[in-house]
Amino acid sequence: MLAVPTGNLTLLGNSNFLCHINRGIKRQIGAIRTLCLKAGEPEMKNLLDYIDSLKNYEKSGVPKGAGTDSRDGFDLGRMRRLLERFGNPHCKFKAVHIAGTKGKGSTAAFISNILRAEGYSVGCYTRIKQDLDQAIVEENGCISHFEVFTTMAFILFAEENVDIAVVEAGLGGARDATNVISSSGLATSVITTVGEEHLAALGGSLETIAVAKAGIIKQNRPVRCFSP
Repeated sequence: MLAVPTGNLTLLGNSNFLCHINRGIKRQIGAIRTLCLKAGEPEMKNLLDYIDSLKNYEKSGVPKGAGTDSRDGFDLGRMRRLLERFGNPHCKFKAVHIAGTKGKGSTAAFISNILRAEGYSVGCYTRIKQDLDQAIVEENGCISHFEVFTTMAFILFAEENVDIAVVEAGLGGARDATNVISSSGLATSVITTVGEEHLAALGGSLETIAVAKAGIIKQNRPVRCFSP
């Protein structure tokens, strides 16, 4: 579900998601401006079926080395081409990019709440059809479930003119779909604790995991690292 309290955006991922669509899908805004469609509506069912037809590595398992900055890693070029199709929405706001094995979600929540308390409009990402069809054909069916969710979140953040987006990486960092934020658009990178999780996907050692997560660091931009 994607909930949008006044002046803020919060996108909650996984199986319950918000859908904000430019074409063909109705947009509903409730008392707390929750952007979603009722599960029973035909448009929602069609969208759910469509999204579920894409590759979902959370269900099928992440390929070996997919999160490393190597030939085995996910193709960030594919994500950049997908975002370009929608006008590069990720270039229209500043971002705090967060990677780490543990503590990413709570760190994102803390930072978002602090920024909101200071008066900023904040988007937090912890995401129509016609353009996606074309993109999937051009990418030989390789566009994933997570890449679509991420694109939709960036589109929404741009259209809502958020002051800053707090973006949590999905897997690793270097080849994660969220790692398309340019140095000029990055307010800061944040790396939380690093541990032995997704070992095969991130190179097989604590060192390679750390290198993958450090991939969100950008030249001439600040970075904050935390340890237990």
